[in-house]
Amino acid sequence: MDLIFWRHAEAFEPLEGQDDLSRTLTPKGEKQAQRMGQWLDRQLPEGVRVISSPAVRCEQTVKYLGRKVKYKSELLPSGSLDDLLVTAGWPDSKMSVLVAGHQPVLGQAIAYLLGLPGGECSVRKGSVWWLRSRVREGTTQTIVVSVQTPELL
Repeated sequence: MDLIFWRHAEAFEPLEGQDDLSRTLTPKGEKQAQRMGQWLDRQLPEGVRVISSPAVRCEQTVKYLGRKVKYKSELLPSGSLDDLLVTAGWPDSKMSVLVAGHQPVLGQAIAYLLGLPGGECSVRKGSVWWLRSRVREGTTQTIVVSVQTPELL
């Protein structure tokens, strides 16, 4: 199974009294999302399942992918690592899954799946971490397929 994590692109800081979930992308964030969406569209396998947080900044990020998206409340900033992994179907899903979401849970998921100490890694805004589950000699392994930032596209 391939599990692709896409952190939302750069968003405006919340205005006083503004709901965090309604934050929108900055012009830089729009460019980041567009670049990454185009790159992902060329790289993703057919039939990939795309799930996203329903926060506006995530909705705006994944629209550049141009694919069908299911919005899941389990992927909101308040979601947990367990929520993310269950929603994605890791590691047993028969199809590849792209998850668009937020820090810190994306970094927690990556650290957990790769066995990194500290329980979390930093994920840049707009970047993608592509992981793959495989079985070798009866042991499930997680390998890194790619890490990509919009600035390098």
